[in-house]
Amino acid sequence: MTPAPASPPSQPAVVLLSGGLDSTTVLAIARSEGFAVHALSFRYGQRHELEIAAAKRIARAAGVVKHHIVDIDLRVFGGSALTADIDVPKDRDLSSSSILANEIPITYVPARNTIFLSYALALAEVIESSTIFIGVNALDYSGYPDCRPEYIEAFERMANLATAASVQGRTRIAIRAPLIALSKAAIITLGKSLGVDYSQTTSCYDPTAAGEACGRCDACQLRLKGFSEAGFDDPIRYAAAPGAGVAR
Repeated sequence: MTPAPASPPSQPAVVLLSGGLDSTTVLAIARSEGFAVHALSFRYGQRHELEIAAAKRIARAAGVVKHHIVDIDLRVFGGSALTADIDVPKDRDLSSSSILANEIPITYVPARNTIFLSYALALAEVIESSTIFIGVNALDYSGYPDCRPEYIEAFERMANLATAASVQGRTRIAIRAPLIALSKAAIITLGKSLGVDYSQTTSCYDPTAAGEACGRCDACQLRLKGFSEAGFDDPIRYAAAPGAGVAR
């Protein structure tokens, strides 16, 4: 009997995994495409460090090749409500698209995605990967300069000038941002179709010590709105019923 031909080895990919809704969906996309996933998370001094525990749960359940957790401390610079003693905005009326489109909110962490993608690029070179996945979204976070399509395109160009593998012609780095043009509702619907368990994710910028989401920050409001529009219940725990500022 002739043995069946061996399956080609899966190509490695780096997936930036925060433990949030978007990055978890991206991880599911990468796995659905057959990539051997190396998940990369950061403990960077964020006030919502509970996301590291979420990322560990998600990576373990997904069966990634390896979950890399990098310790850096962006509190040395501050400049953001996530890394400094600055209040996280609550109960903002996000129903006006101009707020999300034109304002850079105080929850923006200076150069965070550039720092994260630089680490991902280094890991990609070491594991000989040509693909990096990131869960940025330009519809909900277009106010964040490092979540826009032109930023991703520019970083990809830079990556292919900066790495030995690219310069030597051995590979070309692709920065994949499959959620960049999707609404939160569309992201959730896609994730559900891929079997994502959103009860394991966290999105809140200012969770309680017990891990409950506040229901009032921008991230919570956008998450709740997305689940409502997608027709699903949000399975995570909230500290209180969402306030009147939630965009519906």
